[in-house]
Amino acid sequence: MSIDTLRKNNKAQLLLGLLTGIAFGFLLQKSGVTNYNVIIGQLLLTDFTVIKVMLSAVLVGMIGIYVMKSAGVVRLHCRMGSVGATVIGGLIFGAGFALLGYCPGTAAGAVGTGALDALSGVVGIAIGAGIFARLYPVLASTILNRGAFPAETVPELLGIRPVVVVAGVAVMILFLFWGMQVFGL
Repeated sequence: MSIDTLRKNNKAQLLLGLLTGIAFGFLLQKSGVTNYNVIIGQLLLTDFTVIKVMLSAVLVGMIGIYVMKSAGVVRLHCRMGSVGATVIGGLIFGAGFALLGYCPGTAAGAVGTGALDALSGVVGIAIGAGIFARLYPVLASTILNRGAFPAETVPELLGIRPVVVVAGVAVMILFLFWGMQVFGL
């Protein structure tokens, strides 16, 4: 099956999404970040499992997307960001995280492991998404589009090739891993 055929096949896209979601949940659970105590430990700066998993995901995802885009396997569909959308999104995410102790991905993964406290977060996410969708027309015209970013991507913003950004961020992440190892974090 060619890439273009796969892109046009809705059933294959749904199956890929399901398999990717299962793999994501499995990896979250195996890494320990679906455990409430691990997340609270990260917030208290006593357990750095969450940051290690997130940085690993950023590193693998960043390199993987760059390689797949360079090979023509994926097409990116960037949307112009803004200060307003970033602030509103950060406030909503932060409030939910503070109230529940889980982020959306870890809440879903925790429900999969039987953590019923996380189920309230998944229900809250669904309700919150519905409220946001209902308010979107008003928010888009008043807040979300304020302070548009000057570029869609970091390489565009800096005026450099994507490989330079990927390499630079990879070096920074590896340096952080090294630092955490040295300081026993």
